[in-house]
Amino acid sequence: MPRQLHITNGNTLAENILELDIEGDIVIWREMLCEGPTNYELGTPEFTKLRTTFLKRYYQINPEEYEEKFLQELHKLDTIKDIDEIILWFEFDLFSHINMIAAISRLLENKVEVPVYLVCSKRQKGEKEFQPLSQLSLKHLKNHFDQKIHLDQDDLEMANLIWQYYNEENPLKLKALIKQKSNFEYLSSCIRTHIERFPSSTTGLNTIETNILRLIKENKISSLNQLLGYSLQYQGYFGYGERQIQRLLDKLKQFYTLENDRIVLTKQGEEALIGSRNFYQDLKNNESFGGVKMYDFLYDSESHNILKL
Repeated sequence: MPRQLHITNGNTLAENILELDIEGDIVIWREMLCEGPTNYELGTPEFTKLRTTFLKRYYQINPEEYEEKFLQELHKLDTIKDIDEIILWFEFDLFSHINMIAAISRLLENKVEVPVYLVCSKRQKGEKEFQPLSQLSLKHLKNHFDQKIHLDQDDLEMANLIWQYYNEENPLKLKALIKQKSNFEYLSSCIRTHIERFPSSTTGLNTIETNILRLIKENKISSLNQLLGYSLQYQGYFGYGERQIQRLLDKLKQFYTLENDRIVLTKQGEEALIGSRNFYQDLKNNESFGGVKMYDFLYDSESHNILKL
């Protein structure tokens, strides 16, 4: 039996792997690198300051907790030895894929030369439904593991290049990689999803923000908690967690209100949804995705291009 190292996106997957009795050590990746500023070199003082400042401000995660839950796990990748292969366990969505490419970058930085495999959410033969890894039964999770995908050197280098571009100020470089072929089934979709996070040139809202307004318009939603549930369930490739979605809902408060036990769009919400008014200046802030400021670019939904301001 080969000696394996498992890198998992979050605690739930790690617990399920333990229940499968699969051999090997586990490194748990506890980050949300798809949000906030980052830089290419993980774990450096500059990187750590960027992340702890962001996470403390928006998610009340203090530096001591960050050290324990992420940095200590990250540093385990710097002392890999006596390992025959590495298994990456990451979901299909943008949240997981940004974490995954960062993990791969760290492996390449450490010149790890053992085979690397990916276990990723997908509908396997004999399975009726598509579900995230964290929600699979142990039987189906084992099925995914048995059909894991080998990542060749080109795949690893492409992931590293995407992580590099993600940390630069020009997302147009990332857009150019959408059609690049690889063994990552969902990577192109995740890059496209990232590009759609920039504000619309028409309304100033991005794709997921607009989708939340559409959910309100098209569904009878009776409470803020139900709106949170709908937004989590119908977010596509974003993969945001509950706290991330709640932060979006707080940002969008001017666009909806509760009337007669139903969440409805305000006048501003109706205008944003039909595209009759641009709210760029109302929403503009200093938030970042990796190395780029969110509001330094606009997304054109018709041409799927992004424009530098």
